Amino acid sequence: MRAKVRDTEIYFDVEGAGLVPDGEHMRERPVAFLLHGGPGGDHSGFKPAFSPLAEQMQLVYLDHRGQGRSARGDIARYTLDENVEDLEALRQHLGLQPIVSIGTSYGGMVAMAHAARYPRSVSLLVLIVTAAHAGFNARAQRIVAQRGTPQQQQVCAQLWAGELRTEEQLQHYYDVMGPMYALKFDPVAAGATRKRGILAPDAINQAFAPGGFLQSFDLRPELGRITAPTLILAGRHDWICPVEFSEEIARLIPRSQLRILENSSHSVRVDEPQAMLEEIRNFVVAQSAR
Repeated sequence: MRAKVRDTEIYFDVEGAGLVPDGEHMRERPVAFLLHGGPGGDHSGFKPAFSPLAEQMQLVYLDHRGQGRSARGDIARYTLDENVEDLEALRQHLGLQPIVSIGTSYGGMVAMAHAARYPRSVSLLVLIVTAAHAGFNARAQRIVAQRGTPQQQQVCAQLWAGELRTEEQLQHYYDVMGPMYALKFDPVAAGATRKRGILAPDAINQAFAPGGFLQSFDLRPELGRITAPTLILAGRHDWICPVEFSEEIARLIPRSQLRILENSSHSVRVDEPQAMLEEIRNFVVAQSAR
């Protein structure tokens, strides 16, 4: 499905019922938006990993502007600030009350900023392997220099130079970096997942190239404005959003709780999928009961 909001068209998909029979009544489930990472990816990597959550919530997957099945447009507007405004516009377009916002990696950055700028629009916030400021870049570069193979160091240099200009180059980057993204990296499964998705080099270069918006952003001054109860999930072995960035977020967001998945890198949905789902499910059920 597609929604024309602001100056663009956002692709979204829905999984699970919003109203379910409960005895003599129809019970309304919370609506959760799932925000993908990258930038430069799409929502397809969430399927089927997050599908079990549809038993507790109605899931709305979306592709950020210029990515996946959403409309392309002015590359200069492929930014975090625009993604935040698109998210709020889509929520209003769908006529939704406050949502559960679940963001992974870059999607967590969008979710954080949205929850801070539109606190009445978010009932619960789930942040998975993310960071609140540009300092994660330098830290990730040091980790790659220490732990990465020469080939991994080479493709990461291309990432931060803004030289992943084609879908083939971006695909090659993920193939090479797969073992750092996931401790349980399976090249066959990862390749199939990647082929189902749509890669957008323009979006990732706008973020990571010299002068890109992820080279200077800082959400820390805004995090105190978040009013939604917040669950933060981190991977102990995460190379690009190391655990200390999640610890920092937990200190800055009121009413937040941090869970560190000890056997995960950045792709917790690959390394510890059941633990990830259980943490999210328990958090949403417990907070909804309150």
